[in-house]
Amino acid sequence: MKNSANIDGGLRERKRAATRQAITAVARSLTADRGLNGYTVEEVCQEAGISRRTFFNYFHSKEDAVIGAFSDQLPQDALDAFNRDSERTPDSISETLLAALFHLTLDVMERSAISRAEVHQLIAAITAEPQLLGQMTLEGEARERQFTELIASREGLAPGHPEIVMAAVVFGAVSKKTAQQFFSEENTRTYRELLKLNLTAAQKLFAQSLDTSPAATPKDHA
Repeated sequence: MKNSANIDGGLRERKRAATRQAITAVARSLTADRGLNGYTVEEVCQEAGISRRTFFNYFHSKEDAVIGAFSDQLPQDALDAFNRDSERTPDSISETLLAALFHLTLDVMERSAISRAEVHQLIAAITAEPQLLGQMTLEGEARERQFTELIASREGLAPGHPEIVMAAVVFGAVSKKTAQQFFSEENTRTYRELLKLNLTAAQKLFAQSLDTSPAATPKDHA
């Protein structure tokens, strides 16, 4: 029964992801071609093969559909794996956090059906409607907060804890850069290869000793 429930849950998640991606793809295409005011939610529904009610189960507006949503992109079993065996350390992040973040990000990306064409479609939509940049900024801030809370929950620390904040900021920056590289036209590497390469490079920087003593000032030779 448990395996059956897991299979059913996985199928539901994949169906939800497929529906969300279909809505977003149509909204981005129509926005790129006509601008946000050039089409209706009903047209999105018709092209995506869904009802108006289904559209609003996923998104609050056409703008939201173009940008996409963070929460639907995190499968429950991937979250369960992320939170498993966190080996919490009092008032500090665990030694397993980086590996857990790596595997969570990789899991989500490998399940995602997003393509270079869809990324370029988003860029085209934003080019047609520059005001979407403001919405993207707000969405990015919301995603960062959710990501920070996700890490904090795993580690048993407050979202405002300095190590939690920096873990979210640094890993978020590395994963963002990795996505940019992965979806570039000239890329031939897998997402796994790029993420590992970039995290290893970041580790080399942060493994350095930090001398916080005042910098020596040049002597006055006058």
